[in-house]
Amino acid sequence: MIVVEDLHKHFGGFRAVDGASLAIAGGSITGLIGPNGAGKTTLFNCIAGRLKPTSGRVLMEGEDITGLPPHALFHKGVLRTFQIAHEFTSLTVRENLMMVPAAQAGETLWNTWFGRRRIAREEAALAARADDVLEFLTIAHLAGERASNLSGGQKKLLELGRTMMVEARIVFLDEVGAGVNRTLLNTIADAIRRLNRERGYTFCVIEHDMDFIARLCDPVIVMAEGRVLAEGPAAAIMQNEAVIEAYLGRGLKNRMRAGAVS
Repeated sequence: MIVVEDLHKHFGGFRAVDGASLAIAGGSITGLIGPNGAGKTTLFNCIAGRLKPTSGRVLMEGEDITGLPPHALFHKGVLRTFQIAHEFTSLTVRENLMMVPAAQAGETLWNTWFGRRRIAREEAALAARADDVLEFLTIAHLAGERASNLSGGQKKLLELGRTMMVEARIVFLDEVGAGVNRTLLNTIADAIRRLNRERGYTFCVIEHDMDFIARLCDPVIVMAEGRVLAEGPAAAIMQNEAVIEAYLGRGLKNRMRAGAVS
């Protein structure tokens, strides 16, 4: 679905992404791992339109989407979440979801005067859709809660729920497990699996929790110093000497081989 060809992103003399090339297969849950500063989030930002690459190309099913702005990619079904959730704090959880779909009737001045019935029908349909999403994510009891009152893990579920309010095709998840307790992390993992299996979502996931990556992702891509270092099944990546040296450190080698690192 996504092909990245020799992508570079420079900030002055600093090469955050330095010739990365990779492919994300449609229907996969692809993991993207690497040490801090490896270029993972910068790569996400270049693919998802928040940054324009210095050079290189991003293709989506053969179409060159390099440098397209986020709103254009949104309409192509390319969405991303952030390490720090970006919720509307003063709105309820349900209202946060209802804000997502574009071109709503209530966004035009004409309809606020002469299309109130249309607005009411649309908002009722959006509310019902939002409630279905919350039920899917097992947080229906939070529908009327103000988003600012949610825990970190609940906010990550809300971010995932936003992608379900539109016709998402590929979702880039940036450290979805950061600051999330193990119970909620399992809930998030289950939701990702179900969206992948039941609704055909393709995912690419940045995460430092190797146990989470190993249970959820295939393949796993490893970045280091702005380049792709290795790619393969999680079990093979965990035994890869170059990955252990560059990412996990020599002191973890024996634990990785024993499958004890989480």
